[in-house]
Amino acid sequence: MARFKTINDIVNQVAVETGIPKQTDIFASNDPATAQLIALADACGYELLQDEAWEGLVRLNEFTTQEGDDGKYDYPPDYAYIINQTAWDRTNNVVLGGPLSAQEWEYLQGRDLVSSTIYATFREVENQFWIYPQPPVVGIEIAYEYISRNWVVPNGVNDGTFNDKVENSADVVLYEPHLFERLLKLRFLEARGFDTTMAAAQYDKSLSSWAGKDKGGPVLNQGRRHTGIPYLDGLYNTPDSGFGM
Repeated sequence: MARFKTINDIVNQVAVETGIPKQTDIFASNDPATAQLIALADACGYELLQDEAWEGLVRLNEFTTQEGDDGKYDYPPDYAYIINQTAWDRTNNVVLGGPLSAQEWEYLQGRDLVSSTIYATFREVENQFWIYPQPPVVGIEIAYEYISRNWVVPNGVNDGTFNDKVENSADVVLYEPHLFERLLKLRFLEARGFDTTMAAAQYDKSLSSWAGKDKGGPVLNQGRRHTGIPYLDGLYNTPDSGFGM
């Protein structure tokens, strides 16, 4: 966990920047400003959750349809939202159809296409993951990736257990430390009624930077390549003249 910081270090960093005394243990402190920073840190954790599908919060959910299933499956307890186009029917080695709209779901139900449905499809409704047909075919292995709402490693012990709020000084925050500190500082200054112009600019810059660095990206070649699809090629997709005609 070397690349991440404890909530104790994060809060103390922001405290020093805003003129508040550092605390040996922020959870043992009676300082109202420190308590406010802790509460704001929890709010920041949820705020960053909705800004980007951070790689450190990606989780995999897998299950196999069973005899007696009604096709309605609860999400994992830490589920925040699904990562689009990651749902697969691994039994048939195909992408799981969907997510279906309400109209598409009712179309399938109304046409009674269960007997002719080849592959499963899904819909997110009632805070559940619904599979069509219902009941589903038995023995289908379903898998999808999602973003977890748990952004804290309790006590910094990475044993597969995570939390959705900070509870002690050794808890490790699974966001880029500089980004989290910029947001926490901004929200603290806002809460105290101070000018936030510079803090907001710093946070926006950090968010833009780290959102782009959080995931790797392919190299785009504008010329002909020996493999793959050329992005700019006069023979296939770019004429020699007549642009905009």
